[in-house]
Amino acid sequence: MNTPLNSEQIERLAHRRASAKLGWYFHAVLYVLVNLVMFATSKYGFGTRPWSLFPLLGWGLGVALHGISVFVLGGSGSLRERMVQKERERLQRERGGGMPR
Repeated sequence: MNTPLNSEQIERLAHRRASAKLGWYFHAVLYVLVNLVMFATSKYGFGTRPWSLFPLLGWGLGVALHGISVFVLGGSGSLRERMVQKERERLQRERGGGMPR
């Protein structure tokens, strides 16, 4: 029951998905670089306690959730798209088969 996309919609969707993936890659690289510097500072710089573990874990959770939102929930045939389709069908049934306004 999916309506086919025209070429302009496909192009827009492709750009949006590519931008989301590039955003995640940038986030992941920044995470690695910053945490390497913090680990080096923690290990060889200020004090002897490994304080860099806490930001590593917290930010790592953020990177993981960002990755899930991009690669699992944002792809073609994704959970989000299926949920939107189900809601669209439910709304159409509620309105007597017509298109929702």
